Amino acid sequence: MVMRYRLADGARLELCAKSLVVNRTSALTVVHGGGRGCTLNLDVPVVGIWIPLRGRLQLCGNDMLSHPGELRVTEAERNFRAVGRGSAVWVALLGTPQAWRHAIGRLSGPTMSPALLPAHHEADFELRRGAVAMARAEARAGLEAAAERVIDRVLSLQARFAPAIASCPGRTYAQRRQVFLRLQRVRNYLASNCHLDVDNGTLARMANYSPSHFIRAFGAAYGETPHAYLIRQRLEYARRLLRTSPLAISEVAMASGFESRCTFSRLFRERYGTTAGAMRAVASALRSPQVQVA
Repeated sequence: MVMRYRLADGARLELCAKSLVVNRTSALTVVHGGGRGCTLNLDVPVVGIWIPLRGRLQLCGNDMLSHPGELRVTEAERNFRAVGRGSAVWVALLGTPQAWRHAIGRLSGPTMSPALLPAHHEADFELRRGAVAMARAEARAGLEAAAERVIDRVLSLQARFAPAIASCPGRTYAQRRQVFLRLQRVRNYLASNCHLDVDNGTLARMANYSPSHFIRAFGAAYGETPHAYLIRQRLEYARRLLRTSPLAISEVAMASGFESRCTFSRLFRERYGTTAGAMRAVASALRSPQVQVA
């Protein structure tokens, strides 16, 4: 069973436990936000798949800001709030852990874990098309079919975590998955706050590890150190700013967490094979209207 709500400019939706139950069964809920300042408040723990289609979606429970082309899977937590910024258009698929266990079990069978892991994924064309289909579906059957396609695609993305989970310490799969979940929370924090200066001691405490144990476990799971991942996220954020913001390159470097423009320029060229200025020029040319030659 899947329900849907639509939010327009300035609209506010409060979802509580009763609103997520249909015929005494926990249901998945699609929320389509389509305007500036539309707000969703959740006072019941739900797991969410969030897909921004235009503008920015601020997920205040985790202090995250999503952009088009991204997908976020969030854990169940109380007092979660989502706000559309600018002319935002976004789609969320929400449900209690019980509703997700039922949906995932029905789609994937007993071999798949019955819960989604918190993660940042790329929202490819198929996922964005699925989100649009959920937003536009008029009949319940169409809504449920669109939701199933999105869930199936997200499950395929989450299946890529299997090697990382297998690399985590633990005697059983459940123990290794729990370790991975702790590491994944730290990794998601870094992705959402790459502009901040954080040390390994702080990150290790978030994962409830000693710094040395944390660095080893992180490297075993993801194949890179926390610092290397942080730098990669900063460069990706800088690339996005270069394409979408009017900030000067020195300001982009600072906003992305780099104290030195020289360091930023060197790392950017190493990562992308071009300079920040050249990438901005290409992005600007692509946005400009084509000039007709007589």
